[in-house]
Amino acid sequence: MKTQIRFASLALSMMLASGVASAADIKIGVSMSQFDDTFLTYLREDMDKQAKSYPKGDGVQLQFEDARADVVKQLSQVENFISQKVDAMVVNPVDTASTARITAAAQAAGIPLVYVNRRPDQTDLPKGVVTVTSNDVEAGKLQMQYLAEKMGGKGKIVILLGDLANNSTTNRTKGVKEVLVKYPDIKIEQEQTGIWLRDKGMTLVNDWLTQGREFNAVVANNDEMAIGAAMALKTAGVKPGSVLIGGVDGTPDGLNAITKGELALSVFQDAKGQAVGSVEAAVKMARGEAVEQDVVVPFQLITPDNVASFK
Repeated sequence: MKTQIRFASLALSMMLASGVASAADIKIGVSMSQFDDTFLTYLREDMDKQAKSYPKGDGVQLQFEDARADVVKQLSQVENFISQKVDAMVVNPVDTASTARITAAAQAAGIPLVYVNRRPDQTDLPKGVVTVTSNDVEAGKLQMQYLAEKMGGKGKIVILLGDLANNSTTNRTKGVKEVLVKYPDIKIEQEQTGIWLRDKGMTLVNDWLTQGREFNAVVANNDEMAIGAAMALKTAGVKPGSVLIGGVDGTPDGLNAITKGELALSVFQDAKGQAVGSVEAAVKMARGEAVEQDVVVPFQLITPDNVASFK
């Protein structure tokens, strides 16, 4: 028995010395608003890659949880992270207007918090809470300016809105409408939420076509809804390119749709940039290092002329 104990102690000592043991790893709890969102899937995968890029002996462990678009579930996940005594938390909020309790819980526990991709509506976030996002108003402006020029400054558009509880929807649409102020001859025929989903975008556009509504462009808050719009127009026998379609995100499917002439444009949202920025910020704060409180990852316009450079 004593020999077995000595061997067990030796084995444990060797594990600790070799860095195999994970006790020294930085543990970060990550709550995503939902796993089955295309862009957020890329974001999550890039976060995982960034965590695995740290050298041995300086490890970072991410614990991903799916809030399934449920505000209450997300708060519960944050509370569980706190009870597990994680070193930092990264949250992609379900509802940007309902983050106050998450922020308060992190502050009370003294655990660093990073909001990624979606910035809370609260403008004065406290110390120890940072954001890594992109300026959604700018995305809407880039998208609509390109479409307005292609339309010759006149015509009708329909807008496919994202989730109404998300300020990305509000701000992208705000950017679109700021551009429209300069083009009084471009009118909004319809705007409804497709909650970011391809099939919802397809259904809405199909319904509008069935109702006999006429429009020259579809302005979608993301690529998935834009692709759905393209599918509806194709099914209805509308000549490709006769109705301009713009998306946001620059997902692989979105890029392929531009290459095929199904979308007129997209606006690249840098999933890798947001992923790297959020994990780096969480790690630095866990180590007690200074970080920038508001990290903004820029959007970029994608058109048929430059789409190859984004693939």
